[in-house]
Amino acid sequence: MRVFIAGVDGYLGWALAQHLVSRGHEVAGLDNYMRRDWVAEMGSQSTTPILKMTERLEAFREVHGTNLQFTRADLCNYESVLNAFKHFQPECIVHLAEMPSAPYSMIDVHHAVFTHQNNLVGTLNVLYAMREVCPEAHLLKLGTMGEYGTPNMDIPEGFFEIEFRGKKDTLPFPRQPFSMYHLTKVHDSHNVQFACKNWDLKSTDIMQGVVFGTRVDAMGDDDRLMTRFDVDQAFGTAINRFCAQAAIGLPITPYGKGGQTRGFLPLRDSIQCFTLALENPPKKAGEYRVFNQFEETYSIVQLAEKVSNVATKLGLNPKITHLENPRMEKEEHYFNPDHQKLIDLGYQPTNDMKTEIEVTMKDLLKNKSRIEARKESLFPDIRWDGTRAKSEYIK
Repeated sequence: MRVFIAGVDGYLGWALAQHLVSRGHEVAGLDNYMRRDWVAEMGSQSTTPILKMTERLEAFREVHGTNLQFTRADLCNYESVLNAFKHFQPECIVHLAEMPSAPYSMIDVHHAVFTHQNNLVGTLNVLYAMREVCPEAHLLKLGTMGEYGTPNMDIPEGFFEIEFRGKKDTLPFPRQPFSMYHLTKVHDSHNVQFACKNWDLKSTDIMQGVVFGTRVDAMGDDDRLMTRFDVDQAFGTAINRFCAQAAIGLPITPYGKGGQTRGFLPLRDSIQCFTLALENPPKKAGEYRVFNQFEETYSIVQLAEKVSNVATKLGLNPKITHLENPRMEKEEHYFNPDHQKLIDLGYQPTNDMKTEIEVTMKDLLKNKSRIEARKESLFPDIRWDGTRAKSEYIK
C-alpha cells in the first residue's frame, strides 16, 4: 500500500514510517519541522537527540533498505499538498501534521489563532486535495480523546443512539473540549465527516489517548532512528514529564488533586493501532468511522505512582509532590470510554505499562544531561486564565 504521512518528522510520524516499511508498505511523507521550533520556543529540546532530516533519511535508507520519499512543505499551502498527492498517488493518507499541545494553544490570542489556522487550514487542504487527486484513498486522521471532555456518562466510539420527544436517531456524541487545541480537533472531526458525507471520501477518525514511550521494534538499536521525545510543559505529556523529573532527581508533580483520568497507550501500541486501521480501511465510499484508541485509563496520581515505582527499582528516590493546577479542568470525575473497534480488528497490548515506563526511563537516563539543561521547561507557567506564572507546590 502507498501510505502518505503528513507530519513524518514528528513523534508518531517517524515511528510509523519505519514500522510500515518493515511491513512492506511504500511510504512518503511531508513535514515543515515546526514541531522542532515550537519545542524550542518553550525553552526545551527533544530528550532523545534528533538528527537533521537529511541525516535521518540517510539512516532510514541504510537500515531499512528503502527510501522514505520526503517533501519539505506546509499543509497550509494547498499547492504543496496537491502536488505531493499528485506525485505519490497515495492509497492511504495519515494526517499527523497538527499543532498538538493544549497548553501551547492557551498561551495567548496569537497562539490560539495560530493553532486554529494551522490545524483547520491544513485539514481542509488535505480534504480538498484528496477530492481532486485521490478520492478513493483512505484518510486516517488523528483526533484526540480530549474532544469528548469528561462527561458524567459512558463515552461511545463517536456515535450514540438518542431518543428525544419520541424520536430516535444516531448522532455524533457531544464534544466538550477543554482547550483551544482540543476545539480545533472537534472542528476537524466535523469537517472530515462533512467531506465523507458530501464527497464520498473515506476516513477513520482516531480519538487517541495519551501516548508515551520512546521505541518501536522497527527502530532496532540504531540511535539514529530514534523518534523525538518531549518533556516540557507544553509538548511533554504528564507521563513524559514524570519520567524526566524522576530521572534527574526532581519531585514528580501531578497537577492539583491528580484525579484527572485519561486513556493511555504506549508508542508501540499507537503504531500497532494505526497499522490495523490503515490495513483494514472503510469498505465503502462515504464511510466516516471513529475509533477510540487507548490501552487503559488511569488517573494522574496513578501514573505518578507507577513512574515512582519504576524509578525506585532503577535506584532512584523520587518523591511525589502536587503542584497547583494551571488548567481549568475537573480534577475528580467519571471517565469510562469504549474502545472495542480496534480490539475487534486484532489489537493486543504489547507490554504492560511498567515495562514500557522502564524502557523509557533507561533511555532518559542515557540522555540525562539534556533534561538537566532544560529542566525549567518541566514546570508549568502557562495558565488557562491567560496569565503566566509558575505553579507552586501544594502538598
